[in-house]
Amino acid sequence: MRNIDYKSLNLLDLIIKEQGFEKASNKLGITQSAVSQRIKQLENEFGELLVTRTASPKPTALGQKLLKLLNHVRLIEHDIFDNGGIDIEIIPISINADSLATWFLPAVNEILTDPSLRLDINVKDETYTLNSLLSGNVVGAVSTHSKPIINGKCDYIGSLDYIFVSSPKFAERFFPHGVNQENLLKAPVLAFSTEFDQHNLFLQEYYGMSPGNLISHIIPSSEAYIPLILQDVACTMISRQQIEKELAAGTIVNLEPQLVQHKKLYWHRYNLESESIQRLTRCIIENGQKLLQYKRS
Repeated sequence: MRNIDYKSLNLLDLIIKEQGFEKASNKLGITQSAVSQRIKQLENEFGELLVTRTASPKPTALGQKLLKLLNHVRLIEHDIFDNGGIDIEIIPISINADSLATWFLPAVNEILTDPSLRLDINVKDETYTLNSLLSGNVVGAVSTHSKPIINGKCDYIGSLDYIFVSSPKFAERFFPHGVNQENLLKAPVLAFSTEFDQHNLFLQEYYGMSPGNLISHIIPSSEAYIPLILQDVACTMISRQQIEKELAAGTIVNLEPQLVQHKKLYWHRYNLESESIQRLTRCIIENGQKLLQYKRS
């Protein structure tokens, strides 16, 4: 059995998180040369590179596996050597922005209020969160993928339901007689990124439009959508769960009631679960299902 240098693995993890050898050395208060030497020694032990020497270092395939191992070892060590809650356990997870803005934080309140636990949340598009789990950067992920990864578990949480909305004033200005292809081409729309935007693609498909024809404001923040809608700036696809109060008050209106995009969410993690991951899983599944009005898929 190979003896693994976990101190050097922790250094590798720091290099990836800090996005550089120099930044990692500055954080530790040692020279960049010392950092490079320790990583080189670790690579010599395994006989191959573990991290790329690029502007933003990335773990190699073996580096990803070792970082995955490191995350699991940290969690299991916390279970074994718990000394009354003095040690702080960090749980890295990956989640989509809309879940973070709606159901997730209330669901995991028990974890957030535990003084011995800290969540390290990595926000990605829900179609890419699973990549962070596979790469070993996190120990759990909320994803739209319905099948478990190899040696992993997967549970259905519920569905975020996206509807097409604007303020009443915006609707009166751009869609006085309802939404159609012609007036939608003239109306500003909110988009999360310049890359793949599922909601705008869904919207364009519904109205028979070619991708990329919408006039979009790129706003990479779910929380910013509501104030922008209320400022009569744009229309957008947004989860119904995020705007329940505004819909009830009439300050935001549903432009196309028959148009709903359901996004089913699943909680992924590996079969080997520490006690803290088991607690987190219970919170996500039990509370998340209630908050998302769970219906079995």
